[in-house]
Amino acid sequence: MTDNHDGIDRRGFLECMAWAGTGVLWMMSGGVLRSYGMSQMIDRATGKLRQGLVLPQADFTFAQISDSHIGFSKPANPDVVGTLQVTIDKLNAMQERPAFVLHTGDLTHLAQADQFDVLDQSLKGVRTEKIFYVPGEHDMLDNGKLYAERFGKSTYSYDYHGVHFIGLNNVSDHVDGGLGRIGADQLQWLRNDLQGLSASTPIVLFAHIPLWAIYPDWGWGTEDSAQALALLKRFGSVSVLNGHIHQTIQKVEGNITFHTACSTAFPQPAPGSAPSAGPLKVPTEKLRSMLGMTNVQYVEHNHTLAVTDTLLS
Repeated sequence: MTDNHDGIDRRGFLECMAWAGTGVLWMMSGGVLRSYGMSQMIDRATGKLRQGLVLPQADFTFAQISDSHIGFSKPANPDVVGTLQVTIDKLNAMQERPAFVLHTGDLTHLAQADQFDVLDQSLKGVRTEKIFYVPGEHDMLDNGKLYAERFGKSTYSYDYHGVHFIGLNNVSDHVDGGLGRIGADQLQWLRNDLQGLSASTPIVLFAHIPLWAIYPDWGWGTEDSAQALALLKRFGSVSVLNGHIHQTIQKVEGNITFHTACSTAFPQPAPGSAPSAGPLKVPTEKLRSMLGMTNVQYVEHNHTLAVTDTLLS
């Protein structure tokens, strides 16, 4: 039995997902990003870094995955559990194991208990110290009850090797197709959380819906993000990691670098390129190049982040 009309069965589909492919290495220094094509850095025969290639040493690395949509089974990807597993396998195959993983929301497609169960069982296979979560709008279809039971608070912060990480929930008041919203209570919490931090402290803020206006007509932005970002202006290095749009887009604005992640489940159209947002059906052989994860390296002595997008291809 085939999963789609191009004649590739589930096994062939997952083999396609595992092919070696390309991505981009992003180096941030002083608010400026420089990119290096992964196709120039990866030996396609082995999938490993080319011999003789020298990359910056990092004090630690962490990875971001997003939009797993466990429970989704439409033609855009009939096996989201399988492509999540490919992502996990790539995480575990990294030469340097990520210290932790951030999942930036839409863990499930319908916020059902069995979907959370499958996600939890799958991610137990990741070889890392800890996984941190923020919810997506699909995880809040029951008003966030099951998400809260399993993962606790959806707004929190923690410190790791001198970097201050902040998880925000900008989907609690979300209306389908509408903008994200942080809300007055969370903004006050953020203000309090940042008090006392030195301006030299690197900040990594992560939330589901982008905190910059990528395409408001599709709800790809957060209506009160300017208030949150204003609180971060005094910091020299701020990185904002989001999901929701299922594709990689970067932007640098002053001291803030914005980065959205690919989905592990299915792609969405480029901003404004279709009548609306939603699952994008592409040929199976192309799908592998439109899903993936993000790996981030932190170099303590100069407060830089190197952001690498690794596709499932």
